[in-house]
Amino acid sequence: MRTSNPALNAKTFERFGPIAAGEGMTIEGTVNRTGFLLLLLVATATYTWMQTFAGVPVGGYLWTGLLGGFAVALVTIFKPAWAPITAPVYAALEGLALGALSAILEATYHGIVVQAVALTFGTLFALLIVYRAHLISVTQKFRLGVAAATGGIAIFYLVAIGLSFWGIRIPFLHEGSALGIGFSLFVVVIASLNLVLDFDFIEQGAEQGAPKFMEWYGAFGLMVTLIWLYLEILRLLGKLRSR
Repeated sequence: MRTSNPALNAKTFERFGPIAAGEGMTIEGTVNRTGFLLLLLVATATYTWMQTFAGVPVGGYLWTGLLGGFAVALVTIFKPAWAPITAPVYAALEGLALGALSAILEATYHGIVVQAVALTFGTLFALLIVYRAHLISVTQKFRLGVAAATGGIAIFYLVAIGLSFWGIRIPFLHEGSALGIGFSLFVVVIASLNLVLDFDFIEQGAEQGAPKFMEWYGAFGLMVTLIWLYLEILRLLGKLRSR
């Protein structure tokens, strides 16, 4: 069982022994935890959104959310048993960053946030239906392919960030050229396919009787992918609007 999501990997469930019947992870429980995390994210995102349009500087919120969320995500990945506490903290911090970033883009491209949110959740539900209907086979080759593509994108982004410190920009990463739009479309597709792997991982975890706290961990992993997908869709729409 493999997924390219760093929060949900093949060895996650191997750390735990057998769980008594009725005390393990369930799909319903994971869905409920995911819904709670989404509510937390929306609450803090709404706060920074309103602060931005009220003219309050939100740079502190943005960086606190980005850096704090990254740190908490790492802690959660290495300490899954802490997920009932760290997953809500992660969602709240990411909400601070997403609210500020979304408001900044909304001020430039009116209506872009509604479109990005609609496309993100539309993709989520569409792929969930496709997955439940067994129209996509999550084979080992599929997992490896998505994992390789995701890793390649991550390395590319790290290189781009490193080059930016030397004043070197990769044009198609930020500009609305045909190449830039094509790249963003590719990344959106890969992020979307990661949702399929996350669905499979959560289902396998429930079938294997993972500990109850893994519902929070599974919800956290799904949130990581959803946030990535939303940001990439936002980037793609921004490029399209800039043309």
